[in-house]
Amino acid sequence: MYNTDIIRDYHAHIYYGSMTQAFASQLCNQAVDLFGVEMGRMHEQPVGPHPMWSCQLTATKEQFAKLLPWLALNRGDLVVFAHPQTGQNLEDHRDRGIWLGAGLELDISVFTKNGASA
Repeated sequence: MYNTDIIRDYHAHIYYGSMTQAFASQLCNQAVDLFGVEMGRMHEQPVGPHPMWSCQLTATKEQFAKLLPWLALNRGDLVVFAHPQTGQNLEDHRDRGIWLGAGLELDISVFTKNGASA
């Protein structure tokens, strides 16, 4: 069993496409205003393990406790992938993810070299 003290913070990745980009931007900016989370760039291509365009929100444990339920209620048709940040990137993405909406397949090969966790 892991102690939750290993969680540094959380990432919530908001997935969108060209038709939903404006709504995703509005949602992410509203999350910043409401919860004080940090917003990353609006990527117009898949980045890292993420299969779609996305924007990352970084939240403390305290912020995440409020952010996740809010995203569940306000994401519309957008898919959200959230995970803890423990320093174990492969496990955080592969084993510890939380999906709002339909889960998508991540490209976890970005975290492995010769089969080992990067």
